[in-house]
Amino acid sequence: MLVWWGSEVECVSALARLEREDALSPRSVMLSLKRLGQLATAWHEVDPSDTVRETATRFLRVHPLRAADALQLAAAFLAAERRPTSVEMVTLDDRLATAARKEGFAVIDMQPAD
Repeated sequence: MLVWWGSEVECVSALARLEREDALSPRSVMLSLKRLGQLATAWHEVDPSDTVRETATRFLRVHPLRAADALQLAAAFLAAERRPTSVEMVTLDDRLATAARKEGFAVIDMQPAD
């Protein structure tokens, strides 16, 4: 599994926000952080670089993304060696998923079924 260097921070941010909003209990957050730590020991990170920054900047000009999402997409694009059809991407963010599909990634749908 390849992840962007800042993904762990983004995950902790989302969990903290859900806890502040009382959408997750402190126990659920603790368990989620533990699981995140377990995943982090097994994944490979795409480090920050000038190429990631330049690619993210281009993606911001052509897709309605937030900066962190553009960095994630750029990291995935470069990890795929500029051949996005060669890897699958997982995201729960609709805007990032749409941009990834437009760039040629196969996006795995992780949304809960209705």
